[in-house]
Amino acid sequence: MLYDDDDLQSSAPRRLHKSPWVIAGTALVACLAGWLVWHTTNGPGDEAAAKVVPQPSRSSAEATHAPSASPGRTAGSTPKAPKPTHSNSGSGSDDDKPAGSGPLAGKVVVIDPGHNPNNYQHSAEINRRVNIGNGTTECDTTGTSTNGGYAEAKFTLDVSHRLRALLEEQGARVTFTQDGDRAFGPCVTERADIGNKAHADAAVSVHADGSAVGNRGFHVILPALVQSGTARTKGIVAPSRDLGTRIAGNFVRDTGSAPSNYIGGGTGLDTRGDLGGLNLSTVPKVFIECGNMRDPKDATLLTNGSWRQKAAQGIADGISSFLHAE
Repeated sequence: MLYDDDDLQSSAPRRLHKSPWVIAGTALVACLAGWLVWHTTNGPGDEAAAKVVPQPSRSSAEATHAPSASPGRTAGSTPKAPKPTHSNSGSGSDDDKPAGSGPLAGKVVVIDPGHNPNNYQHSAEINRRVNIGNGTTECDTTGTSTNGGYAEAKFTLDVSHRLRALLEEQGARVTFTQDGDRAFGPCVTERADIGNKAHADAAVSVHADGSAVGNRGFHVILPALVQSGTARTKGIVAPSRDLGTRIAGNFVRDTGSAPSNYIGGGTGLDTRGDLGGLNLSTVPKVFIECGNMRDPKDATLLTNGSWRQKAAQGIADGISSFLHAE
């Protein structure tokens, strides 16, 4: 989610029926188990085994704030409002797809494909500053790309389409924040609002990083505890951590990829309070950086359709696990 130009960037909170510490601990065990299986069968390679290094500097205002300390874990206790009928795209598509039967019937998932393939043509619009509660940031950014020119915005849409199909097969109702059907954006504030208005049971923003060569692996970004301005994440911190931990564990298992060797201390988890898409969310939400587009070995995976299907499967399995645990 680092970028060639500048960097990226109510409904009531959900009720948890299990202790967030127990849920997160159980999911973390699954994450570690998946990592051990991967390590035994594939080996981490030189990059995945490298010593963790500090998170690289980021160029935009959305990334100039240092990640916040470990968040609180108090979940909200107010039941969520009934879920409205809504279109498959948060940007105004008319192709409503009714939820089917299956284990996720009645559940609403919002998928946020990072960036927009057309953003580069609208620099003035995406550079407009928006308020994210504890500061301001760009409306949106162009995203990064591989050295061969494969754009992050194309990657995120491809994985998101695969993810939508997997979730709909299980009966979930899926809404996109954008589907390449907008001139630019939407802004990070609107991306959060789409999930809020959909009363989503879970929301996931799909990305790929743009770090230095040798920095490899995926990481899931969790919301920090932010209580400033319009940002109030107290009610989503604990369920979002559960969601993110489950996605990380299943991503290891389904893709064979190792957790990031440069962010998260080998856990595959990172907590941040400087991303508007998380700060302004009132529903459980995480970002996933599926790999580093600037590393040749990671780029080989990210540009491979079969691997992208595995990535979508890992995210879908994590979401499904989270929704079943409610």
